[in-house]
Amino acid sequence: MSHARSGRMTTKFMCFVVALVTFTTAAATASADAATARRVVHTADQPAVPRLDWVNCGDGFQCATANVPLDYDEPHGATIALRLKRLPAADPSRRIGSLFLNPGGPGGSGVEFVQDQAPYLFSREVRARFDLVGFDPRGIRRSTPLRCFGSLDEVGAALAPFPFPYTHAQERVWARADHAIATACAKNAGPIIDHMSTANVARDLDLLRQAVGDSKLTYYGISYGTYLGETYANLFPEKVRALVLDAVVDPVGWSTGRGDEARTLPAFIRLHNDASTHEVLQQFFKLCDQGGANCPFSGGAAARFRKLARRVLDDPVELVNGFVVGYPELIGFTLDVLYWPSLWPLLARSLERLERRSNRVAATAAVTELQSKLEQLRAADKYHNFVEGQTSVICTDTANPSSDEAFSAAARASDREFGYFGRPWAWLTSICTQWPGVDQDRFTGPFTRRTANPVLLINNTYDPATRTRARSPPRT
Repeated sequence: MSHARSGRMTTKFMCFVVALVTFTTAAATASADAATARRVVHTADQPAVPRLDWVNCGDGFQCATANVPLDYDEPHGATIALRLKRLPAADPSRRIGSLFLNPGGPGGSGVEFVQDQAPYLFSREVRARFDLVGFDPRGIRRSTPLRCFGSLDEVGAALAPFPFPYTHAQERVWARADHAIATACAKNAGPIIDHMSTANVARDLDLLRQAVGDSKLTYYGISYGTYLGETYANLFPEKVRALVLDAVVDPVGWSTGRGDEARTLPAFIRLHNDASTHEVLQQFFKLCDQGGANCPFSGGAAARFRKLARRVLDDPVELVNGFVVGYPELIGFTLDVLYWPSLWPLLARSLERLERRSNRVAATAAVTELQSKLEQLRAADKYHNFVEGQTSVICTDTANPSSDEAFSAAARASDREFGYFGRPWAWLTSICTQWPGVDQDRFTGPFTRRTANPVLLINNTYDPATRTRARSPPRT
């Protein structure tokens, strides 16, 4: 869920445009600007609608800051700031209203999403009739941030030196890293750490809806952004104009699990991300083999990968730049690359060169290029509080086992069933056993409210992170 998949929506726009543009019941009045919204009168127990003073911030975009309550139980108490960016409708005479966006994560920046992708992602019809509005959720990026560290170097010092633990010794190192991050957040995060639930982001979103003058919400959310949309739909069902939820998260699996699942299954295991990623990897193998000589890892790609994984488990490859590719590193960057099919040819070349290990210079060049491309796609060169921001939302929202022993058991069981990805997905939420923040206003369902207008749900086949159907049969 940690990546917005750019390039995966182009075949969906026929449904998307219908969903957004044909729900025009309130179109005549929804085009009022922020000045209209400022005249809204609230009762004493409701938070005031934020005033948005939009200013030109270059390239046709406008920026604003909204002040919203830190704690909705104290609507007139302390406030936090939310940063917004919008691209105004291209045809103001046909404008319907604002289309709010969330790129997922959790912890993704709506401000960056609307700037970097929205102008190219949406059809001309959508662009003509809607202001495209992105915002950084509470605690994230440019909004009042939850910060536990002062620099990227401090983050790096706290993290474990591998992407996930495989051995019991690595699990102990991982637990110490969890403790270091949780301790830093208990010391430095401030009061916002107890108000990071998606439910509070949905309450923020409803205030932003009013601030732009829309009587009902029009919204597009990807991956985790679908959970924000699901939460909004259940907290404010009568305010739904058009919600498009793309790469849908199972809201029950995310928040609580079913029955007593959360006692033994970490959040991403009960969401079946292990099964999803396994399926995508099999597609990579299939396409590589079909490519023949065009894919340097073809000719039994699955068996070759299995052999390579077993080999680096016992004998890691040390590259000439000092980077060591052991089992966690191999599986970790493979998992990352499965989100980005455009990088699959480079993954195949990197795997082939790691397999040949006789030429460490060539292996170093391929792996370094792969890592560089991933960093470019993920904008990983700056410290944006992604570690603590994402962690805070996940640990606030999701129920998880209470002991590291349960995570270890779930990780091993998942790997036995699905091969490679149980451990990275299982251990992702182990820090929640120590997380110092608790939001008493989180929403855990039921997710059963009937909305004022239908909600459009979109899912892909072979999505590594947002799977909504039953688990695959065990690996053979």
